[in-house]
Amino acid sequence: MNTLPFTTQALAAEPLRSLTVNAAEHPRGQPHFSAASGLVCAHGRAYVVSDDEHHLAVFRDLHSPGVLHRILPGDLPQSKKARKQLKPDLEALLLLSDGNHSALVAFGSGSRPNRDTGIVIPLGARGEPSSRVQRFDLKPLYEPLRAALGEINIEGAMLLGGSLVLLHRGISGESVNAAVHYRLSELRAVIQGKRHTVAPRAIKPYRFGAIDGVDLGFTDGAALPGGRWLFCAAAENTADSYADGPCRGSALGVVDADGEVVALHRLADTALKVEGIAARAHAAGIDICLVTDADDPRLSSQLLFTRL
Repeated sequence: MNTLPFTTQALAAEPLRSLTVNAAEHPRGQPHFSAASGLVCAHGRAYVVSDDEHHLAVFRDLHSPGVLHRILPGDLPQSKKARKQLKPDLEALLLLSDGNHSALVAFGSGSRPNRDTGIVIPLGARGEPSSRVQRFDLKPLYEPLRAALGEINIEGAMLLGGSLVLLHRGISGESVNAAVHYRLSELRAVIQGKRHTVAPRAIKPYRFGAIDGVDLGFTDGAALPGGRWLFCAAAENTADSYADGPCRGSALGVVDADGEVVALHRLADTALKVEGIAARAHAAGIDICLVTDADDPRLSSQLLFTRL
C-alpha cells in the first residue's frame, strides 16, 4: 500500500457541458442535474446517476438538455436532512452486456441499510433506457463485505475481464480504500435472486496520499484493456461515510494489471469534486470523461474531459 507522489504537473480537465435538463421534468423544478455520482458513456450517450435523485439522466450531445428517466418510484423530500436520510444514495453505474442485450446497473453505496438497493435499467438496441427497471437487493454482496471491512461506502463499480470490481471509499485518517473483486457470474446470480450471500474473491487495500492533509478516497473506476484500470478520487474532509464535507481537490490514478497504482495525477482545479469516470483507450492515449458533484443542489454537475 505504498503511496505515490503526484505527477509534477497538475492535470487540466476541460469543461464539456453543464448537465442541464428541462426544469419542467425535474421533480424539484431545477434546470440542471446535481450530485452526479456515476457515469457510463455508450451508444453515443452519457448516462448519469445521482446520489440525490430517483432518476437516470441521459445526454445525447453537448448542448441539448438531458432527458430524465425515472428509475425509482416517488420523490424524495425537499428538506435536506430528510432527503439525506431517505435517499438510496446511488453512487456507481456500469454497463452490463451479454452480446444480445445490454443494461445499466446502478449500485447504492451501502453506507446505511436503506442504501443496499441495486437497479437494473435495460437498454434498447439504440441505447434508450427502458421504463421496466428491476430493483434487486445488494445485501448478499454487502453483508459479507461489512463483516470484512466494517462500515462500507461503495463509490465505484466496473467490469474487469470476467470480474466485478467494487470500489470502497475509506474514511480519511481512519480506514483505507479497497478494491473488492467478485466473479461476474455472482453479480448475475444476485440480480436474479439466486444467491443470498457472496464472499468477495479478493479485497485489495489502497492508500493514495492526501491533499491538504485530507486522504484521497475512491469515487469511481473505469476498466482499460489488458487488465489495467483508472480511478478517480477525492479528498473530502468528513469523519464518516454518511456526512458530506468540504472537498480539497480530486485526482486520477492508473492501476496496472497486477493491481498496483503506477501513476497519480492531481486535477488542476482544486474546487472540483469528481464523482464519476468513463474512459476510452486508443493509440494516442486515454480519453477520459468525468462528472462532478458540487454538494449543492443549486449548482449543476459538470461533464469534463481530459486525456492521459
